[in-house]
Amino acid sequence: MRILLVEDDLPLAETLAEGITDQLYTVDIATDGILAWDYLQAIEYDLLLLDVMLPHIDGITLCKQLRSQNYQMPVLMITARDTVSDKIMGLDAGADDYVIKPIDLGELFARIRALLRRGSMSLPPILRWYQLELDPSTYEVKYAHKLIHLTPKEYCILELLLRNGRRVLSRHVIIDHIWSIEDSPEEHTIKVHIRSLRQKLKINGAPENLIETVHGIGYRLGER
Repeated sequence: MRILLVEDDLPLAETLAEGITDQLYTVDIATDGILAWDYLQAIEYDLLLLDVMLPHIDGITLCKQLRSQNYQMPVLMITARDTVSDKIMGLDAGADDYVIKPIDLGELFARIRALLRRGSMSLPPILRWYQLELDPSTYEVKYAHKLIHLTPKEYCILELLLRNGRRVLSRHVIIDHIWSIEDSPEEHTIKVHIRSLRQKLKINGAPENLIETVHGIGYRLGER
């Protein structure tokens, strides 16, 4: 899951991004409304974490602009103003929820999870593919009920594959969903992670073709 954090207070943005990354989300930071708009046009995000007070384009205006252009991702507003009228203004602009500064990280993570669940109502709480199970609420992965220990990137790649099933994902698409703009790796890195992920799945009884390579295109989950 990829989140765009729009916050002009850079120390706060970096603190929030670090905490959100620890929850196994990919985070990009934009420090003003214009940069945020550029990012949103170039990259598909699963959630927008949007400060109200921003340089150039404020959060309310940016939210209205997004909704007028039919952007559907959930928007979680960040504001230091907690009056009813301020909340109404943000919700009327198209925001889905509010979090008030100073931000409690536990509350923030809970609101992010709730909004992402709401945006994926067609998906079951636990993602399954034959005997493979991934629980996004606990970050646990099991095959045939045996727990598999994955690195954060391996977990994120597997979750992305599970959310897409038989759809083929290119290495470029995987990078776009899992790595931030500042931390984008070479495509060869994806091969390394996929190889390690396959080995860990195989050790726990999964078939070799559980993750298929579609040569020249990318990867997808295999059929049994």
